[in-house]
Amino acid sequence: MKQLGKVGVIYGGVSAEREVSLMSGAGVHHALVAQGVDAHLFDTKTQSLAELAQAQFDRVFITLHGRFGEDGTLQGALELLGIPYTGSGPMASALAMDKVMTKRVWLQQGLPTPEFAVLKNQRDLEGLCDRLALPFIMKPAHEGSTVGFTRLDHADQVEAAFNLAYRFDSSVLAERFIQGRELTVPVLGSADQARALPVIEIVAPGGNYDFENKYYSDETQYFCPADLSPALTDQIQALAREAYLAVGCEGWGRVDFMLDQANQPWLLEVNTSPGMTSHSLVPMAAKAVGLSYEQLCIEIAQSASLKLKAVARTA
Repeated sequence: MKQLGKVGVIYGGVSAEREVSLMSGAGVHHALVAQGVDAHLFDTKTQSLAELAQAQFDRVFITLHGRFGEDGTLQGALELLGIPYTGSGPMASALAMDKVMTKRVWLQQGLPTPEFAVLKNQRDLEGLCDRLALPFIMKPAHEGSTVGFTRLDHADQVEAAFNLAYRFDSSVLAERFIQGRELTVPVLGSADQARALPVIEIVAPGGNYDFENKYYSDETQYFCPADLSPALTDQIQALAREAYLAVGCEGWGRVDFMLDQANQPWLLEVNTSPGMTSHSLVPMAAKAVGLSYEQLCIEIAQSASLKLKAVARTA
């Protein structure tokens, strides 16, 4: 795979998801090297943008999760440096990282997403249980991996849940809880070439798909493809692709759903730099269609590109 040139695997970073990113980056790096790629790890916590420019990478594979890596900031820097990169561009990355703005885009497009409220301070908690009937969930608007997440079943949980989420973000999302099945759909490609991979159902212990159950527990069960009718599978895959494109995503991503007891799918969020650990879901769905972890990494690396057409760059 010498045609990929010198590849930087950007990982680590400074977000609350650093630990997961270190695992994702190590996995991708190992896979690329095993395929004969000249790949090098690059940690944005300990290495600077100046060092990134000096490294002379022909492309970079982004395995950062969360802020300063998945939120458009790094993508903008890479556009300025002229280094092709995997995944979505600055706008789609920033939009997808903001769960509130993502939901507003989906609603404008007529796509189903649960009712929600945005909380900025303690005053916003007044009457919240009347606006969103219990149970509902609360989480930071700009974090992933269930960081700062709480499911609320009682009104006396509101203040503690807000304080937990507020530790990670000045904007907190409260969202109606959908009772049902938890599903996710990876998407590969861009524009007309975007394709949804098999639907995965997640069954976590006690229905609690938290950080521990996502990345470390062996008790969480995954069913891929999910046990759904062909018609419902097609509906959910089409909705995942539509939601991904509505936000402007490119390259690869993963769309998370809840399927209620009436088999109505509800969009929760889209991840533009999903996990690539041993427990991660994109590799699982890829494997179900005959794409190995190594092949998946190569396909994503091959998709690296610059997204902004700057006149100055071609002058």
